[in-house]
Amino acid sequence: MADQYDLIVLGSGPGGYVAAIRAAQLGLKVAIVERELLGGICLNWGCIPTKALLRSAEIYHYMQHADAYGLSSEKPSFDLAKVVGRSRAVSKQLNQGVTHLMKKNKITVHMGDGALTAANKLTVTKDGTKTDLEAKHIIVATGARARDLPFAKADGKRVWTYRHAMTPPEMPTELLVIGSGAIGIEFASFYNDMGAKVTVVEMLDRIVPVEDADVSDALQKSLAKQGIEILTGAGVESL
Repeated sequence: MADQYDLIVLGSGPGGYVAAIRAAQLGLKVAIVERELLGGICLNWGCIPTKALLRSAEIYHYMQHADAYGLSSEKPSFDLAKVVGRSRAVSKQLNQGVTHLMKKNKITVHMGDGALTAANKLTVTKDGTKTDLEAKHIIVATGARARDLPFAKADGKRVWTYRHAMTPPEMPTELLVIGSGAIGIEFASFYNDMGAKVTVVEMLDRIVPVEDADVSDALQKSLAKQGIEILTGAGVESL
């Protein structure tokens, strides 16, 4: 017989785990299903670890320009493995925080791949074992995933997704960023600060096109001043 709940949340990112906590606070019997890490992409592979990388890059930038502040820092350098390691540690800490919140709010966590089998039924598969769940309500909060370009399949070596860019085995000397949304610009800024020659290509007429035009304009001027080459109204046809 399937495990019974008032609410099942499929996906434990900021949308999913917050909804699960609020429902539990309101007295519902809640389960959450996650196939990888509690906290989802944002906490583990997105917003949070990129900010940790950017913070390291910012401090490194200040060290290189210490003289402007009346300070001295001779031959500043960085250890890429430690920079990445700090970013991963920040994510791990937050993942553990979400795990604690699940326990605190008495939310049952089912790790594995969740699949809807009916309007109020869901099956979770983990290491070949299937668990059937049933609930009056199901929230689907599965988020998004990286998309491969037909002419540039990600291989983790020459062509990266955001995951590869977040845990680089070595620092590239040159980097082409296809797309200038928040994620693309974050990585462009990080790798530029760390010494790579960065080019950003955007098909629309301005970078970060979902933001206000004046934001795009100010950001493009700032990034160009920092040495990033930006090509707008341009598409990548082949590599």
